[in-house]
Amino acid sequence: MRNYEFTVIFDANEEMTAKGMEIVSGALAKAGAQIAKQEDMGVKNLAYAIKKQDKGHYYYFELSAEPQTINEMTAEFLLEGPILKHLFVVK
Repeated sequence: MRNYEFTVIFDANEEMTAKGMEIVSGALAKAGAQIAKQEDMGVKNLAYAIKKQDKGHYYYFELSAEPQTINEMTAEFLLEGPILKHLFVVK
């Protein structure tokens, strides 16, 4: 298992943020990722519009997971509406 930092930006709407967190939490649990730290960074203005949104709700995670599962989650997150952007970085 490798250690990763994971940042995700959800639609700033509370309902969409909650739906996005369900998707992310489910995917992390399904992948067997071990979350060491989770931080709600709040709603912030985006530098540029993403999917016609000018604000996003940021979440930050520190986790351990297998590289194969990271690739699968990345592909899954690209298709989800509430997730505006996401980024996994090897720590």
